[in-house]
Amino acid sequence: MNQDIRWQQRFGNFKKAFAQLERFISKENLNEMEEQGLIKAFEYTYELSWKTLQDLMKDKGYIDIVGPRPVIEQSFQDGYIADGKGWMQMHKSRNLTSHTYDEETAEEIIGEIRALYFFLLEALKIRLEKESN
Repeated sequence: MNQDIRWQQRFGNFKKAFAQLERFISKENLNEMEEQGLIKAFEYTYELSWKTLQDLMKDKGYIDIVGPRPVIEQSFQDGYIADGKGWMQMHKSRNLTSHTYDEETAEEIIGEIRALYFFLLEALKIRLEKESN
C-alpha cells in the first residue's frame, strides 16, 4: 500500500533543494553571484529540512510540535538528527541570511555551510532515506 504521506512529498522537495546546494558546494571558487546562489540554496534546503521533520513528527503523533526550534529539539531526542547544537547553530545562521548584503556575514555563513551545515543536511537526507523505505 503506497500511502501519500506528506513528509515524504516534502522530503522529495528537500532532496531536490539539497542537490542544488550540493552543486554549489562542489565548486571550489564562487563568484559573488554564485555565493548568493549558495546562500539561497542553503535557505531553501534548511527550510525544507525542518518542515520535512515537522511533517514527520506529525506523522509520528507529535501534533503540537511546530516551528524550527521545537522540531529540531524533538528530532534530536528521537535520533533523526545527531548534532542538536550544530542544528541550532544552523538555525541561527539561517536567521542571519537576510543580512547577506553584509559581506562579512555572507562569508561567515558560506564558511559554516561548507564546514558543517552541508554535512548536517546530508546526514539528515541519508537518515530520512532509510525512514522512507
